[in-house]
Amino acid sequence: MNRTLNEIHLPGRGTQRILKSIVLQSPLAGISDQIFRKLVRKWAPEALLFTEMVNANSLELGYGREKIKELSKEKGPVGVQLFDFRIKPMIEAAKRAEEAGAYLIDINMGCPVKKITKKGGGSGLLRDLDLAAEIISEISNAVKIPVTVKTRLGWCNKSYDPIGLALHLQDAGAQLLTFHGRTRQEGFSGKSNWVAIAEIKKRLSIPIIANGDISTLEDARKCLKITGADGVMIGRGSLGTPWFVGQIDSFLKSDKTFNEPTTKMRLEIALEHLESLLQSKGEHGLLIARKHLNWTCKDFEGSKEFRKDLLKANSSKKAISLIKEKIKTLD
Repeated sequence: MNRTLNEIHLPGRGTQRILKSIVLQSPLAGISDQIFRKLVRKWAPEALLFTEMVNANSLELGYGREKIKELSKEKGPVGVQLFDFRIKPMIEAAKRAEEAGAYLIDINMGCPVKKITKKGGGSGLLRDLDLAAEIISEISNAVKIPVTVKTRLGWCNKSYDPIGLALHLQDAGAQLLTFHGRTRQEGFSGKSNWVAIAEIKKRLSIPIIANGDISTLEDARKCLKITGADGVMIGRGSLGTPWFVGQIDSFLKSDKTFNEPTTKMRLEIALEHLESLLQSKGEHGLLIARKHLNWTCKDFEGSKEFRKDLLKANSSKKAISLIKEKIKTLD
């Protein structure tokens, strides 16, 4: 069977979802906003993309609502990832996200950042699986769209039981699980444990998505072969390369893909990203754009020096001028 042609089916409580692409874009804090998603969507029209992770309690207090604003107007499926340890705010945030047009609700059980985990959110829920299961169950009963979970293999090596974890989340009502192949203790060190994800896949009946260390087209194919997963999720591999998800999708479907953008195209993408952020955020958009410019404007002769000049630009006008001047030299 050609796995690359598979669809991913998520029944939901009342709204069935069918993913036409088995390549997903990971939610990325401070990265996967609406502007970034619009760029990714150019090359990945059918892929499931995600908002940045949303603090459920803050959302109910009126903060962070721009993260889910006008989701229904976006092209293609967009999931909303929520994090918190309090059940009521999670339920209310899930309802609000559904009303905004979320394709599905994803519960964050994988974020390893200490300021989140120490309060019980993100991968902190791995230390209280009964609470995690209650959150999944309550949200599943409160919304009609599917509820999924992105998690790690466990909190630490001492309490390591990824299959038990996966079965617990499935029994609670999760309709899809994305596993980053490391424990919270490991952070991003070592290698993603694809073999462990393969063992999970053998035991579960719901779709499993593999995440971690997918940086090339061959990585994606190898990951699917080893894990037997229903799909792959791309995280850090897409930083500065918004075409990467679409590239992998094309490669897995046809064994062929499009060439990476030329240097001129990279710079044009960087310029579009910057101008979109400026339009949305005003001059503050330059500060947000700097990390994206640093990731995108690379891998060409003189790129190191160019990035230094770009990141030192003290105004959006100067940054735009630098990019446009560089583009002209490539005409």
